[in-house]
Amino acid sequence: MFFSNKTLDWLVVFLGNPGEQYRDTRHNVGFLTADVLAEERRISIKRAKFSALTGVCTIGGKKVMLMLPQTYMNRSGDAVYMAARSYKVPPEHILVVADDTSLDPGRLRIRRRGSAGGHNGLKSIIMRLGSEDFPRIKIGVGGPPHMDFDLADWVLGKPKGRELEAVQSAIGEAAQAVELVITAGIEAAQEKFN
Repeated sequence: MFFSNKTLDWLVVFLGNPGEQYRDTRHNVGFLTADVLAEERRISIKRAKFSALTGVCTIGGKKVMLMLPQTYMNRSGDAVYMAARSYKVPPEHILVVADDTSLDPGRLRIRRRGSAGGHNGLKSIIMRLGSEDFPRIKIGVGGPPHMDFDLADWVLGKPKGRELEAVQSAIGEAAQAVELVITAGIEAAQEKFN
């Protein structure tokens, strides 16, 4: 679907690392949420633009760009900044979906704004936008089993067993939460999913 003007109502950014080796890792739950939403709404997120894969659709009468940055996580802000500047999308209408190691596997937390919380993708977006005032949907992937376990190894690992079931369920809920934020607002999504 093509929109003739240059404006968007929302930019939804799904964080992950490009490449098949990262596909089902904890750090890629953002990308996996995009897959669920794209399948449910029959949206193609394949257009290469702004160092990202993008797709434009309508959700609740709003023009929305879905974006999967194709840089590595710590450069995600570059794609977000370019799209936001090009389409004049304010931070409060940039919704970011990302993993969170401080939440138990399968938990969702929706926030109106906040710090990066140690997440390199969020850190990059905050730095490039010059603002923390963008909403986010955080998907719990749990933390490493012990203090000596490297966090990078943990987020680049793949959940298994009950953890995998919990994370997969949360990915489906996160896709619903994206639509609810856009159609009914942050508070409605927080009330349902937090």
